Amino acid sequence: MAKKQNFSKAIVVGKALAAAALKRRAEAIEKRQRVLANAKLKIDPTAKRVLAKAPVTHASMGVLIAEGDSWFDYPFHDVLSDLEDSYGFDVESAAHRGDTIEDMAYSDGQLDAFSRRVEKVLRTGVEPRAILLSGGGNDVAGDEFAILLNHAASGIAGLNESIVTGVIDQRVREAYATILAAITLICKSYLGHPVPVVIHGYDYPVPDGRGFWGGGLFPGPWLEPGFRRKGYAEMSKRKQICIELIDRFDTMLAGLAGRPPFGHVKFLDLRNTLSTGATYKTWWANELHPTTKGFDAVTKKFVSMI
Repeated sequence: MAKKQNFSKAIVVGKALAAAALKRRAEAIEKRQRVLANAKLKIDPTAKRVLAKAPVTHASMGVLIAEGDSWFDYPFHDVLSDLEDSYGFDVESAAHRGDTIEDMAYSDGQLDAFSRRVEKVLRTGVEPRAILLSGGGNDVAGDEFAILLNHAASGIAGLNESIVTGVIDQRVREAYATILAAITLICKSYLGHPVPVVIHGYDYPVPDGRGFWGGGLFPGPWLEPGFRRKGYAEMSKRKQICIELIDRFDTMLAGLAGRPPFGHVKFLDLRNTLSTGATYKTWWANELHPTTKGFDAVTKKFVSMI
């Protein structure tokens, strides 16, 4: 198993990716400044070549910057929309449904989009209250899921320990450490210090074969096909395996947060927020995503940590 706190390689990669993104953004900022100067608009350059401040024109509980997956970018209702509508925050988001944490960590475009959001917030004269990061579900669900399972009829039924270790404790963990290092460097470059970061696990799903709007032409299901392929017909066994997988994922995330060099990172545990009992469909819209009621419950926990 990978050493839990050896982040050295991930930090080197994250800092290099962040430095490249910051260089591209500095060039873009200079281009924007020239356009504004030619338009005879007053420019008040701030530290680290951040653009001019603008007056805050409305009340807000604070500005949040988000990067993530479908829990932050879901049709009609998600955590971010609830933070704005129900709790009065302003959110600048680079989240995109379907993204893996590896997409977020290693794609230049993702870090550029994040940097642009930071610049946009700073131009209002406000410092971000927190960074919200959501990811990892797409790295283990969907087409990737079946490979995590040994066949139900085998003598080693259940999660495949070595594959789960490779995916969660190595691949996903390394990607998380990389993006956290990159986000930290970007914020320190603009502000001189890191901004608090909130990362979260997921709740225990019910692998009942429901996709978005029933699946079919729409995304999902993400879990049931893998279970069916590997011979797991009983829902109780499926749910138990999901519990073990989510616990493993959350343990990995909790091991990243709050410890050097990520003392500014907080882990939000969302397990047992949504019911998996008889009324679970009022909490879960499908296998991976909460209903409006479910997202409300999840968002309430975000607010308590922010």
